[in-house]
Formats: sequence, C-alpha cells, structure tokens
Amino acid sequence: MMEKMRSDTDSNTGKVVGKYTIKVADDFTYVDPVDGSVSEKQGIRFLMTDGSRIIFRLSRTAGSGATVRLYIEQYEPNKDKLSMLVSDALNDLVKAALKLCDIKYFCGTETPTVIT
Repeated sequence: MMEKMRSDTDSNTGKVVGKYTIKVADDFTYVDPVDGSVSEKQGIRFLMTDGSRIIFRLSRTAGSGATVRLYIEQYEPNKDKLSMLVSDALNDLVKAALKLCDIKYFCGTETPTVIT
C-alpha cells in the first residue's frame, strides 16, 4: 500500500479527491535538527490547497508486519463547528484518505483498530 502511494505521488499532485485538491503529494524526509541525520521514506503526505493534511506512516513496533498510522489534520476557523464530533468534522477528509490509499484492497478492511 505504501509503495503504491509512493509511486503515485507525482500523479496525485494536483488531483481532486472529494472536495479537496492535493497541492503536494510526497514521501517526506526527516532531518534531525540536532545532529543533522537524515531519515528518508518517513511516510506519504498529501497536503491540500486548503491547508488540510493526510499523512500515512508505518510503525514497525508490532511483532509481525506493520501498523499503518493515519494522521488527519484540518484547520477549522468556524468556532461553531468545534463542538462537532471529530469523526463528523473530519469525515470528508477521512473519505479522501481511504480513497487515496485503497486500504480495503491492500488490508481487507477500512475499519481502524485504534482511534486517538
């Protein structure tokens, strides 16, 4: 799944998914500010034109395989919406993320085991 998204970063840049337009799709690199060490292939980012972000990362802390971590971030200037359930407020962005990763095809499910 990660390799597929990685190979599609160029074609996903500029793509419209639901109500979002992908400004940048990339495989991000982390540069440690203290020692300058570089860690490549840290995850796949989808940065939207409205400032929203979808990030997929692997966590290899499980006994076998990997845990896929999905980060969803969206700025909401309308304070009235801040009282909404997070799952409702971010529903459109979650749908876009599921479309971009095709997790159901690769993992057989769209249902997370943990939500924090």
